[in-house]
Amino acid sequence: MKRTVLSAFFVLFTSSFCLAQSFKTEEGKATFYSKVPLHSFEGNSENLTGLINLDDGTIDFYIDLETLDTGNGKRDKDMKLTLETKKYPFAEFFGKLVSDFDPESFSIQDVTVRGTFKMHGEEQEIEVNGTMQMREDGLFITAGWILSLLDYNIEPPKILFIKVDQEQEIKIEALLKPVDG
Repeated sequence: MKRTVLSAFFVLFTSSFCLAQSFKTEEGKATFYSKVPLHSFEGNSENLTGLINLDDGTIDFYIDLETLDTGNGKRDKDMKLTLETKKYPFAEFFGKLVSDFDPESFSIQDVTVRGTFKMHGEEQEIEVNGTMQMREDGLFITAGWILSLLDYNIEPPKILFIKVDQEQEIKIEALLKPVDG
């Protein structure tokens, strides 16, 4: 049900920007880096979905948390139970580009966005730094930030006395293609 609502929102959001200088994901990847004492691991998803409207600076990205994969089935199962992905299947960022970006330049440009990150039924205002680059094949973006699990009411999982670090490093990269009018 929630996926259908988000998919319908994505279609409406995309169609409302058809006449603007807008881009939607062709390829998108999200990665998180996590630590436990004496060990670290990462999880990835190749299902990052997003839109950027350069006319008004609007940015919207979301990911289906069920698509995260750490390469370890037991750890993936535990992670999805901790994140309660059946109840809260998506994480989403919606915000605005607050720094300048020149779409006529093909150089890599540092950018900053501010907005709301939603996860696990909680919302936090965040500022994210990244890069944007206009390329022949589209608009390529990268970004990263530190996410505190406790900010989203997520208790870091533990095995015996070993607890997963509450701070998770998040990185995204995506290639967005122009939305045809």
